Amino acid sequence: MKALQSQQILPLFLGILLSTASALENLPSAIAADLPDVLREAGTTQPITTPAPVAKPIGLDVAQLGRSLDQGDIAGGIQQIELGWQRQFENYYQGKLTSRLRDVDQITKVLAKNHRKTGQKAALIYIVPAANHLELVLIAPGGIPVHRRVVAANRDALTAMTKIFRNAVTNPTNLEVAYLPSAQTLYQWMIAPLEADLKARGINTLIFCLGKGLRSLPLAALHDGQQFLVEKYSLAIIPAFNLLDNRVTKLKNVQVLAMGASEFKDKNALPGVPLELSAIVSELGKGERWLNQSFTVETLKARREIYPFKIVHLATHAQFLPGDVSQSYIQFWDDRLKQNQFKSLGLRSPKVQLLVLSACQTALGDAQAELGFAGLAVQSGSKAALASLWAVSDTGTLRLMSEFYRQIPLAPTKAEALRQTQIEILQGNKTVTASDSNRSDNADYTHPYYWSAFTLVGNPW
Repeated sequence: MKALQSQQILPLFLGILLSTASALENLPSAIAADLPDVLREAGTTQPITTPAPVAKPIGLDVAQLGRSLDQGDIAGGIQQIELGWQRQFENYYQGKLTSRLRDVDQITKVLAKNHRKTGQKAALIYIVPAANHLELVLIAPGGIPVHRRVVAANRDALTAMTKIFRNAVTNPTNLEVAYLPSAQTLYQWMIAPLEADLKARGINTLIFCLGKGLRSLPLAALHDGQQFLVEKYSLAIIPAFNLLDNRVTKLKNVQVLAMGASEFKDKNALPGVPLELSAIVSELGKGERWLNQSFTVETLKARREIYPFKIVHLATHAQFLPGDVSQSYIQFWDDRLKQNQFKSLGLRSPKVQLLVLSACQTALGDAQAELGFAGLAVQSGSKAALASLWAVSDTGTLRLMSEFYRQIPLAPTKAEALRQTQIEILQGNKTVTASDSNRSDNADYTHPYYWSAFTLVGNPW
């Protein structure tokens, strides 16, 4: 009788053991070794497995974001985006970044305060690609956050369209018929769903916080069918608002430290750099220029110790490449400064208001390279950075940079200075200087290839 009771209890006991992995892991080795035989006696041969831990996304959990937005929790969704993308950038840069998490009300107050100081009314737009749609979230002074979902822009469609657009815009021989269709489609997906809200609130500056695949998009060249986006709004991109130094600084009566190289040991020459450095110092009226052998990290740091230049302009090869952060770099005369070494430039103290990389090149569409580009200001320590997504011709760069430095003391913000510069060029209004005419190549500088590559990263004010 007692034996029968033991046989009845054994399967129940084994069932309890099978229901928890931790109990099985703590079994003595002798019992564990005999377990297969015991299982056969109990009438089961199912293997015992320990469930693998569920890996948490390094960055934003897009599925969870979608659920929050479906429930109408836009404020909670914004917090998820901010924290998720901060983690993503910190993972790429291999360390913690200086941040200050703000809720929706606090972000709105910052935008409103800077509107009062500059006269420029900015809105923050989050654009998050998901598998089956595109999420758009808008924060702007004068109203509650807005969420729009674009079903047509699923991940596959969006990836294909951005590739078509980049390929068309980066080829200066393409006519409008080549780049306008994709430019207009992306505008309809990314801007048009929010356009009524932007107009109702009087917005004239757009700050984009972008997801994977969009951070190297030349947003200025998006088109509504009548105008390019930059003809309507000043533009900037940021990695996350909580990583942004959002204070306003007027760039009037400032000096530029202009440095660069026209020749390299193992890279293509940049023959227009001497003219570029001379032109920007001349346009701004104050500053220094250092060329070739004097273009070193040591010179940059030494000159900044003598005078706190607010603008640092580097006319040299710089590349944001696939792979980890150490693959991307700025080329100095005698050294290649990797992106994980950018902090050594000392741009954080005293604070550089604007770092300019005029011959920059990014692996367009690559997720890691985009993180390097979009986080440029944060990693370097400057408040903002102006950089090119692809290497533009010498003459094209010279035209844009000379006009940009002419606009800086005139415009209320850095983003508006870049906007006015790009409008001057795309509308064909840029005056041809003697140095330009001597290097004429009959190029059509109104093409987006020549002006839309230049992107403001970080603080737009």
